[in-house]
Amino acid sequence: MKNFLTTTIAMLALSGGSASAADMAPRLATKAPAAAPVFSWTGCYIGGFVGGATPDRDVRAVDLNGYNGIGETWFYRADSTFIGGGTVGCNYQTGAFVVGVEGEAGYLRSAGSALDPFSRFLPLDTVSSTRLGDWYGVIAGRAGFAVDRTLFYVKGGAAFINVNVSTIDANPAGNTIFAYGSDNRATWALGGGIEYALTNSWTIKGEYLYLDTRETIDACGNATIGGRRFCWSHDVPGLHTGKIGLNYKFGGPVVGQR
Repeated sequence: MKNFLTTTIAMLALSGGSASAADMAPRLATKAPAAAPVFSWTGCYIGGFVGGATPDRDVRAVDLNGYNGIGETWFYRADSTFIGGGTVGCNYQTGAFVVGVEGEAGYLRSAGSALDPFSRFLPLDTVSSTRLGDWYGVIAGRAGFAVDRTLFYVKGGAAFINVNVSTIDANPAGNTIFAYGSDNRATWALGGGIEYALTNSWTIKGEYLYLDTRETIDACGNATIGGRRFCWSHDVPGLHTGKIGLNYKFGGPVVGQR
């Protein structure tokens, strides 16, 4: 009987130990859900754009030396124009703030002409013409505020554009003149826009930029009779431009976690 009790107690002890060991068995670990990555504007990009440009005022032409009459002044409109070209740049983002540098180069051609209303032999007499383009370029800084994949920015810097003016006369009296003036203008540009990241690499933007092409250029030439030199000043307008663009961004598209 004593042996039976001893054996029973031993078996109960072993059974209890096994249950405790089972309770202490390690549970399988589970991972927390991965945090969503945060898009970063940091990186360099290349892209293209299309849009349009329109002058901010009329061209003002003035007869400086009295070919038809000293100081005679008339006005005419240069056309609106298609613009298109390429863009390259780099951004750096810290917090919600984004800074960068961008270069763009492209085509634009805003041109217009008009007869001098004081000409004596209309319609075969003095014609004034102005052309802005065919090329332009901008090197600018950008600064903006990012809301995840949307960037609101301002842009400003140096602009470069070719400007040509002329005054041509071929009247029946035979005293013809071909007067020309041109300038590869270095000036300023200022504007801003909104850019949105369609994917981690592709972004689309809408942008307004003002090109300060305003200046006065003289067109000068010698008359075929008498050889006297005559000049006409041309007060050239500035340009309002608007564009949409598509950029491809290089480098790491995301940083950090939400």
